[in-house]
Amino acid sequence: MLLLAALHCQAQITGTVKDELDEPIFNASVMWLGTTSGTVTDADGHFKIEKPAKSNKLVIRFVGYFTDTLTINSTKQDVTVKMREMEYTLNNVVVRDTHIGKSQISLFNTDQISAAQLTRAACCNLGESFTSNASVDVNYSDAASGAKQIKLLGLSGTYVQMMTENIPNYRGAAMPYALGYIPGPWMQSIQVSKGTSSVKNGYEAITGQINVEFKKPQAEESVNANLYYSSKNKFEANFDVNKYLGKRWKMGVLAHYENYTKSDDMNHDGFQDMPKIEQYNFQNRWAWMGDNYVFQASIKGMHEERRSGQNTLPSSSLAQDLYKIGINTNRYEAFTKNAYIFNKEKSSNVALILSGSLHNEDTYYGSKSYNKYDVDQSNVYACLMFETEMNSRNSISVGLSANYDHYKQDALLQKAGIANLNAIEKEFTPGAYAQYTYNLDDKLVLMGGLRYDHSSIYGSFVTPRAHIKWMPSSIFSLRGTVGKGYRTNHIMAENHFYLASSRNIIIDANLQQEEAWNYGLSTVLDIPLGERNLNLSAEYYYTNFEKQTVVDLDTDAHAVHFSNLDGHSYPHTFQVEAVCPLFTGFELTAAYRLTDVRQTINGKLSTRPLTPKNKGVFSAQYKTPLGIWQFDATLQLNGGGRMPTPDAANPLWEARYKGYEQVSAQVTRWFRNFSIYIGGENLTGFHQKNPFIAANDPWGKNFDSTMCWGPVEGAMFYAGIRFNFIKY
Repeated sequence: MLLLAALHCQAQITGTVKDELDEPIFNASVMWLGTTSGTVTDADGHFKIEKPAKSNKLVIRFVGYFTDTLTINSTKQDVTVKMREMEYTLNNVVVRDTHIGKSQISLFNTDQISAAQLTRAACCNLGESFTSNASVDVNYSDAASGAKQIKLLGLSGTYVQMMTENIPNYRGAAMPYALGYIPGPWMQSIQVSKGTSSVKNGYEAITGQINVEFKKPQAEESVNANLYYSSKNKFEANFDVNKYLGKRWKMGVLAHYENYTKSDDMNHDGFQDMPKIEQYNFQNRWAWMGDNYVFQASIKGMHEERRSGQNTLPSSSLAQDLYKIGINTNRYEAFTKNAYIFNKEKSSNVALILSGSLHNEDTYYGSKSYNKYDVDQSNVYACLMFETEMNSRNSISVGLSANYDHYKQDALLQKAGIANLNAIEKEFTPGAYAQYTYNLDDKLVLMGGLRYDHSSIYGSFVTPRAHIKWMPSSIFSLRGTVGKGYRTNHIMAENHFYLASSRNIIIDANLQQEEAWNYGLSTVLDIPLGERNLNLSAEYYYTNFEKQTVVDLDTDAHAVHFSNLDGHSYPHTFQVEAVCPLFTGFELTAAYRLTDVRQTINGKLSTRPLTPKNKGVFSAQYKTPLGIWQFDATLQLNGGGRMPTPDAANPLWEARYKGYEQVSAQVTRWFRNFSIYIGGENLTGFHQKNPFIAANDPWGKNFDSTMCWGPVEGAMFYAGIRFNFIKY
């Protein structure tokens, strides 16, 4: 027995999976050929797997990369796998594979959007990266400022934990416009995880997480550029470079400039359909890659100006002065990551993450003397964690964290009920967590985590989360998740776009910390079809709020009321998706989502307004046999929904809005070191006819630009060129 135990302990294979740029590949599948025994790489590309007696072929797979098969003869070995992106060169043409589909191996229900997939559309920023994704909705919060918000599992982006490089980011004041702060060409990948996730990243994820990985300096030495121009007079220029400063030191620089100058008014109501935007964005990254110690650091600065409102006074106008909107933003970010690996065989490491941000935003709606709101937010975050594998089946992660938020607000508002706006808001939340994972040859994976945090405002609270994955065969997997999440509201910082209306803003005193349970079940089925698979997935999620800040737009058509939940509030979300390679070079994705969101307002449980019940997505991609040309198209079928209750005495909008269709398409011509692309968005030309309520009297009591449920501008066409130069 002792001999068997010794052999069992030695039969461990550890390794790291990287791409051709030496970047770690997260969520790559590592399996023994002919078995269901497998695992998945972590965020650093590391894996550890027990070697079975009946197989010595280790298969590594990741979408968009060629499959690697290694012969493992030793029972104790450390390997490094460098995966090659699915590209080949023909007549100076580079061809890349952009296959998508749900992973069987990952413990979490995660949509992985790679850099190759991001090139299927212009993807000028993060908000434009989900065109072909059925899980994430991106809608305008109002028709005036251009603020966009994500919706995941039927709820707004405030319940989604936004992360960059697995660090919580873009909270509070940054949230209304955060989707425009991340340039598309800067992103290496995006991970969209549904439901509550690991307790390592905090307590805030209620409906899920969206993590953005930027291009990293430890990648191959390279120079990349992207130029973009649209029919709406939007110009963008992006540039990034990686430079090696010796064997260990690497440096990266990313720069972005955009200028949106056109002020269309398609419905002739006097208001710009989209704001004029000018943005400067810069990031400098550093990395020191040692054998056992890794250091990364980054500084980032951004300046953005938004100008919107009336261009002219229409003939029916009751106003004397133009209604103008201005939003000036300066944002600065910095982080460091330090990791020391002291036992590679057991993946034992200790890591320290430090990050901070300063966000300054000055806004006015109407004029600087009418509605003016300025906010300065500073954030400091720290996390110290230790992880190790006790043996092939048991691993633990423990850590300490601390988060500090400080808001300084200055407002000159022509609104009633705003007395509860706090000029200074401060919250300090230290916490600790422990997480345990049991892995039975990847056929059964159990993860349980528990956090304890103490808020300087709300006191102590506990966050439990649990995940399970059962994979009885290599073609079928089933996942389940249950967990709790919490959230602190910063009403005006997160919702100041409501100032682009005549609604009174009423904020109740003593708003509670939001608290909800999330339950989820998902399954993936891979059906072999020749060389590729038909990937089928289905999922169901239910979120039950115990405490919530209710945004009431129904009780009074001339007010928005923020109050504590008194009753029930929950969304049900069901989604099915199929990814099918119909023939060589052609891949089709079809998805359908059903969402039912209900909330108690004034004692009545009703459907949440401005939330569509149905959504369908059909996305197709075709690459010619030689790979010179690539064609991408997406059809979105957006269902209708309920509007906030209009004033019964003077109804200025309909009680419901109808569904609509949107089509986007792009054609790409690939060359060795560059590509040219042309495309269009919203090619159906559909746009909301009257996004501004009472546009002829913006200073009056009926004006409202927040009744936004669809696109506010028509068809848009664009063209661009990408340059890619890699030093070999």
